Amino acid sequence: MCGIAGIWTRGAVGPAAATAMADALVHRGPDDGSAWADPHAGIALSHRRLSIIDPSPAGRQPMPSPCGRYILTFNGEIYNHLAIRAELESAGAIAWRGHSDTETLVRAISRHGLEAALQKAVGMFALALWDREERTLSLARDRIGEKPLYYGWSGDSIVFASELKALRAAPGFAGEVDPRALTLYFRHNQVPTPWSILRHVFKVEPGVIVTLEPAALRARPAAPPSAAGPDAGDGVRCRRYWSLDTMIAAGADADMTAGEAVATIDERLREAVRAQMIADVPVGAFLSGGIDSSTVVALMREVADAPVRTFTIGFNETGFDEAPFARAVARRLGTEHSELYVDADEVRATIPDLPSVYDEPFADSSQLPTILLSRMTRRSVTVALSGDGGDELFCGYNGYLVSRRLWDTAAALPSPLRRSMGAAIGAIAPERWDRLAPAIPMLGAKAHKVARMLRTPLGPADIYRGASEEWQDGLPLREPPALAAALDDARFAGRGLEERMMRWDMMRYLPDDILAKVDRASMAASLEVRAPFLDHRVVAAAWRTPLAFKKRAREGKWVLRRILERHVPPSLIERPKAGFAVPIGSWLKGPLRDWAETLLAEDALAADPLLDPRPIRRRWAEHLRGSRDWTGSLWGVLVYRMWAAAC
Repeated sequence: MCGIAGIWTRGAVGPAAATAMADALVHRGPDDGSAWADPHAGIALSHRRLSIIDPSPAGRQPMPSPCGRYILTFNGEIYNHLAIRAELESAGAIAWRGHSDTETLVRAISRHGLEAALQKAVGMFALALWDREERTLSLARDRIGEKPLYYGWSGDSIVFASELKALRAAPGFAGEVDPRALTLYFRHNQVPTPWSILRHVFKVEPGVIVTLEPAALRARPAAPPSAAGPDAGDGVRCRRYWSLDTMIAAGADADMTAGEAVATIDERLREAVRAQMIADVPVGAFLSGGIDSSTVVALMREVADAPVRTFTIGFNETGFDEAPFARAVARRLGTEHSELYVDADEVRATIPDLPSVYDEPFADSSQLPTILLSRMTRRSVTVALSGDGGDELFCGYNGYLVSRRLWDTAAALPSPLRRSMGAAIGAIAPERWDRLAPAIPMLGAKAHKVARMLRTPLGPADIYRGASEEWQDGLPLREPPALAAALDDARFAGRGLEERMMRWDMMRYLPDDILAKVDRASMAASLEVRAPFLDHRVVAAAWRTPLAFKKRAREGKWVLRRILERHVPPSLIERPKAGFAVPIGSWLKGPLRDWAETLLAEDALAADPLLDPRPIRRRWAEHLRGSRDWTGSLWGVLVYRMWAAAC
C-alpha cells in the first residue's frame, strides 16, 4: 500500500515538484520514496512505498514498462497477479525483475492496454499511467472504491494524489472551498464522489478510468467529469471499465437453492480471504465479534497454516463496548487476540488529529475509534483484513429491514395523511421514542433514528433520505447553491426497496464513508486494510443470490449466519447490531461542551463567509436542552470548522 502523486504542466517540470507532493504522504509509504519526470513533456510522477509484496528495489516506483512507453505509479494490491503473470508467460518467457504486482500490472498494460488489464485484475488500487507515445495521463480506481484518488486543476497544471494534502504541496496550488460540495457535505457528513471539497478538484469514481489529453491542461471544469454522462470534452475522457449496475441488471438466480447460496458464498469468500492473506509482512484481522468480521476470521483460520492474529478495541463507556463479544469469538476460533481498552479521554484526545488524518471534512464519529484501532494494530502487523462490505451485500443494516416495514405500512396511506403523520412524528422528542422502543419491537434499539426516517414518509427514497441525510433542508449556508441532492427517485430506481438501498449504499455510503474512513485512519498509521467481501467476484455472487437468502423475517445476513455457524455457536453472535460508535452526543453536552461552544459561538460562525449561524445555533440549543438529538448534524459542523481552521 502506498501513496501516489504527480503534476502535469504546460511548462517544464522536474522530479522535485512531484517529490514535494509525495513527501506529504510519507504516512502512506514510510519505507521508500522516488520520483520520475520528463521535463520536456511537463510531467512528473512520484510514489511513497509501504512494502507489502516484494520489498526489494525491484518493486520501486514509478515503474517503466519494458517497452518504455508507459510509466506507472500505483497504490494498492493486485491479489491475482501471479495468475496474470502465468497468462503473460504463456505467450513466451519473460525476464521478470522481481515479484511485485506493480511489475505484473505494467506488463499487462503493455500487452493488453489499460482497460483490459484492469478488467483482468482482482484487487484494490488507485493508479496513474503516463503514456509517452500518446502523451496522455490516465487515472484509475478500483471497482468498489477502496483506494482514493483526487485530481484537479491548479494554474497551468493538472495535479493528482492519494490525498488532498499532497495537492496542497504542488507549486502554486490554492485550494478554495466549493460551496456546492459543502452543500453535499452537510447533507451526508462526507463529500460524495466525484466531488471534492475544493473547487476544480475531483475524485475519480470507482471502476472508472479518467484519461487526460494535452487539451485538458487548458480546461478548468467547474463540475466533475463523470462516467455517467458523455465525455466532458476539453481533453477529459471518462470511461467505466466495471459497472455495479450492469452486474445487478443481470438479476438474481431464481433457481438457486438455499444450500447452493451458502456453498457459493462460502467458496467465493474463502477464495478472497486466501488471496488477501498473501503478503511478505505480518497479516492480522480486525475483530469486532459481529457476523462480518467473525466470518472473515473464521475463514482465515481455516486457510492459514499458523494462528491468526486478531485485534479489538474496547471502551469503558457503558453500552459501547463490544470487546467481550470479540474476545469470546477469538477464544472459540483460537486466534492470538489483542485488545486495547481506552477511556473517554483517550478517544476525545484524537479529535485534534481529525483535520490531518481526514484532510477533507469527514464527520462519521466512528472515525475516532477507527484511528485508535489502526494505531494499536500497526504495532503488531502491517496488513489487517476487515469485514467491511458485508452489510451492504447481505442486507445487514437494521435500516433495510425497518424501512421495508415502514414503507409497507405507509404505502397503504394516502400521501396527505403520510405527510401529516411525518410532521407529527417529527415533533416528538428523540428520548421519548427511545422510551417507546421496548414496547414497539420494530423500532429497534435506536428508536429516534426510526422516527427521523418517518418524518417525511412520501416515498421509498424519502424514507432512505430521512435516515441518511443530516441537513435535509434549512442547510446552514448563507446562500445554498442550487444543487440537486445526491439521492433522487430516478437514481433510487430498481428492484425491491431493500435492494435499492443496498445498491445505493454500495455506490455511495460504502466508498464515500466506510472505506474512506478506514483508508485514512489505517494509512495514517501506515497500516494496510483489506476487505475480502469487496472482491468483485464475491460482490457478483452476492447479487446473484436471491434476497430471500439474505434476509429471513426480521433477520439479515441469513447466508452469512449459516456459514459462520459452522465455526462459531450462534449464541456468540446473536445480538442486536451495535456499530462502532462513541457517545459524541452526550459528550457534546458534557466534557466537549466548552470546546464545541467555542467553535459554534455566533461570532465565530458569522466570521465564516459561507455559514449561516442561525440554523446551527438553533440546533445547538435544542441539543443542549435535550428536546432533539442533533448529534450528526452538529458533529458535521464541528468537523468542518476544525478543518477550515487547520487549512
